[in-house]
Amino acid sequence: MEIILLERVENLGQMGDVVKVRDGFARNFLLPQKKALRSNEANRKVFETQRVDLEARNIERRSDAESVALKMNGRSFIVIRQASEVGLLYGSVSTRDIAETASSDGAHITRNQVRLDKPLKSLGIFKVRIALHPEVDSTIEINIARSLEEAERQVRGENVLAHDDKFADANSENAGGDEKAAEFFDEDDESTDTTSESSAASDKNDA
Repeated sequence: MEIILLERVENLGQMGDVVKVRDGFARNFLLPQKKALRSNEANRKVFETQRVDLEARNIERRSDAESVALKMNGRSFIVIRQASEVGLLYGSVSTRDIAETASSDGAHITRNQVRLDKPLKSLGIFKVRIALHPEVDSTIEINIARSLEEAERQVRGENVLAHDDKFADANSENAGGDEKAAEFFDEDDESTDTTSESSAASDKNDA
């Protein structure tokens, strides 16, 4: 379907551009959101008569977005998730999760404004781009951890998996110590058995 853009749309074009998009994308998103009109002679005339108002409205929305970006840029939000010992999440953190977490902390954004190349699937701190306006972006940090304490450690730059590794090493060392102790006692047992046999042989000879 050919459409006329009523505002700049990322990866499509600028206001006034006539572009071809998939029918579903146009019907389900661009047209209902009033970001575009079907491209035909009547709508071209409508666009030209509304162009000045559309540009003025765009400048106003961009100014509002810039104000929000100044407040939001660099903010960090904590997402608590269960994860394996190697830091892989049982599930993932999606655009919806990020939008809900940020909004609950006073930064009102929608999932459509969150830009992720792919869902986040591990512990750590990730930079996430937020499209507040077609011409204005902000960057926030998403701190994914198993607890608030762990999130604070990640902010300090600590490797939250290092403790688990040390714990595993300690267990390994203890296991090694147990094996040595077991060998020691085995040797003692063998010595005891040999002594008993010698005593028994001596008693027999005396007899």
